Amino acid sequence: MNSEQLKGQWKQLKGEIRKQWGKLTDDEVDIIAGEKDKLVGKLQEKYGYTKEQAEKQIKDFNLH
Repeated sequence: MNSEQLKGQWKQLKGEIRKQWGKLTDDEVDIIAGEKDKLVGKLQEKYGYTKEQAEKQIKDFNLH
């Protein structure tokens, strides 16, 4: 998923984001607001990912 898709579909994706990365709180998801850099940072913080790992997680994120 690229940055534009993430931002454009954020409202619809919020629930799926919470399922995929359950350590993120509702408030954190609201603050991220579809901004890829913020999501990368939160995944690094919550999961201990490197920047590259977090970006790959986001890129590979698919809706079921």
